Amino acid sequence: MALSFAKDIRPLFRDHDVSAMKPFGLDLSSYAVVKSKAQEIHGAVEKGSMPCDGGWPADRVALFKKWMDEGMAP
Repeated sequence: MALSFAKDIRPLFRDHDVSAMKPFGLDLSSYAVVKSKAQEIHGAVEKGSMPCDGGWPADRVALFKKWMDEGMAP
């Protein structure tokens, strides 16, 4: 089954992450925004610079990348 933003990706972003990034114009709760910034978000989580209080484990980074590779379904 293909990954979706609503079911698989949105839950990766904690409410704290959403609140922290909104002032920078990055609404992590918005499918349209995350889709449009997916490459940048992936780069940041892959480097461990996002979220700001500690990087994602490798399985979360891989899940985000898989969602991108599958076409970023809503």
